Amino acid sequence: MPDPSTYRPATGSIPEQPGVYRFSDPRGRVIYVGKAKSLRQRLNSYFADVSGLHPRTRQMVTTASQVQWTVVGTEVEALQLEYNWIKEFDPRFNVRYRDDKTYPVLAVTMNEEFPRLAVYRGPRRKGVRYFGPYAHAWAIRETLDLLLRVFPARTCSAGVFKRHGQIGRPCLLGYIDKCSAPCVGRVDAQEHRDIVEDFCDFLAGRTDHLVRQMERKMAQASDDLEFERAARLRDDIGALKRAMERQAVVLGDGTDADVVAFAQDELEAAVQVFHVRGGRVRGQRGWVIDKVEPTDTAQLVERFLTQFYGEQAALAESSDDAQQPVPKEILVPELPGEVDALADWLSGLRGSRVGIRVPQRGDKRALAETVERNAKEAFTQHKLRRAGDLTARSAALQEIQEGLGLDTAPLRIECIDISHVQGTNVVASLVVFEDGLAKKSDYRRFEIRDAAELGDVASIAEVVRRRFRRYLAETAGDTAITDGDEGGVNGSGAVADTTGIAPDTVPAHRPGIDPETGRPRKFAYPPNLLVVDGAQPQAEAAADVLAELGVTDVAVCGLAKRLEEVWLPGEPDPVILSRTSEGLYLLQRVRDEAHRFAITYHRQRRSTGMTSSELDAVPGLGPARRAALLKHFGSVRRLKAAGVDEIAALPGFGPRTAAAVLEALGGTR
Repeated sequence: MPDPSTYRPATGSIPEQPGVYRFSDPRGRVIYVGKAKSLRQRLNSYFADVSGLHPRTRQMVTTASQVQWTVVGTEVEALQLEYNWIKEFDPRFNVRYRDDKTYPVLAVTMNEEFPRLAVYRGPRRKGVRYFGPYAHAWAIRETLDLLLRVFPARTCSAGVFKRHGQIGRPCLLGYIDKCSAPCVGRVDAQEHRDIVEDFCDFLAGRTDHLVRQMERKMAQASDDLEFERAARLRDDIGALKRAMERQAVVLGDGTDADVVAFAQDELEAAVQVFHVRGGRVRGQRGWVIDKVEPTDTAQLVERFLTQFYGEQAALAESSDDAQQPVPKEILVPELPGEVDALADWLSGLRGSRVGIRVPQRGDKRALAETVERNAKEAFTQHKLRRAGDLTARSAALQEIQEGLGLDTAPLRIECIDISHVQGTNVVASLVVFEDGLAKKSDYRRFEIRDAAELGDVASIAEVVRRRFRRYLAETAGDTAITDGDEGGVNGSGAVADTTGIAPDTVPAHRPGIDPETGRPRKFAYPPNLLVVDGAQPQAEAAADVLAELGVTDVAVCGLAKRLEEVWLPGEPDPVILSRTSEGLYLLQRVRDEAHRFAITYHRQRRSTGMTSSELDAVPGLGPARRAALLKHFGSVRRLKAAGVDEIAALPGFGPRTAAAVLEALGGTR
């Protein structure tokens, strides 16, 4: 464990100006990012008596091995740089606003010819408008069911839409007038888009205009003696008003505001946000965070506003969302210390002035109290859930350490599994668990070379060799070894320019860090424990490879499926962990996750081979045109039944190519 005094910079070398600092561990991974009005005063507080520090601050400074800083000119620059570094490096000791659930939103696919309304969870996409978030998916479906009577837009998937277009009959919603049935041409693309845009205007809060417009149409229909149309409009107006009643007015002045409240103890905090648009609550979110150091409410407010609205602005930019990422007003329980700088930064994100206020009286104060009650309730529920979870994970790591005779608890566990069908399409997976939780950004996939000559044991050995050869190469700064075809996703983002680095604290080369990007390399961090799916032969093979490569600080075990025995290299008998053991349960979850990840990759490769193998034989037909054929016809069987003219009508195809395709497939001309 590093001693903070070994990397403490000289007090006189730390500037007194404002800036942003970051602590890194011995492998160069950034573990904490912070900002300060006076870097000298702030950093010196970390190197006081270790025993007097907050428990998690003490863990952070004893995990770190170096500290760096960047001097900035203004507090706004410090806010921006701190946000960029937290987003780029994802430091493990920083406050992380984790959603206590994946909130559903209502997505409107404006980037399609016939936009679709659907419940959606996941990353934002270009050309799609999002409304919400909602607390429950059923709330979106109820709202949709009510509004489709007035705005009969498409809600079906692409496959259903295409199928009903081919058979020439609308679905049930089309028959009951809850869809305008563009699939069969009842409305054209522009008419359908007008319906969808009216729907978006209604959800965006422009309700009064739509209601008045429909009331005028109803009166006109009545004057024209079109009583059936007038009655239908009357019912539509009633449906709109019922939908509006579900979103009760909470702010009579029609304010666009976000109301934030916290509930906390010394180690954790819960935050709740109510999104109010046009005076009505349009959405609600909640997070639970871990405190790394003593943090009061004002500091929590500052960090939350920085991270949340920075992410919202990035999401709005990536999805072309027309909604403003930052409201005109943000109501908080306590003003942050740098409220003016924070307001300036948020105003820059919005493009107009943003106010940060503490509500004192009236409707806003009453709403803030409601949000605070929600935060306290969420915090209580979180404590009840997490108490067992934290205890179980700590017990699991302790049991694994004791059961396998490890020097320390295995905070990072990696597991390898092989997947194939009778020796074909052989692939492997590598999954990572840190602190007992899956870290999916570090998952990797492997294709096994010369699979016909290798069995499961040799395949395990090859994957271990490729994984740790990359580890040795990357920690040595040598990127020439690139014999693997590993896939995966790591964090990305530009590296901020660093100046004012503490003297004698940063080595010229940081192992495991790409000098060009400043980001950790894919395989720079070794596990404390490597688990292989199998018994003693697999564990022995993995251990032999590690010994061959000179890796001595990684423990190895095998987990056999049949009796759930844990095999250690060189031991004639397995380690038997109790069936009720939290340690065995964690190892099983790691093994099962590796199996799931390997099976998914294997099915993907097998499916790709099955769908494209026959088309591979067509001369001059590349991947793009093969994909276009499969996308248009849906399967090779339908492609065989097509005619030359039908294939030639596709973009990029001509009669000669179409004839060659049918000839290679044995289809009819």
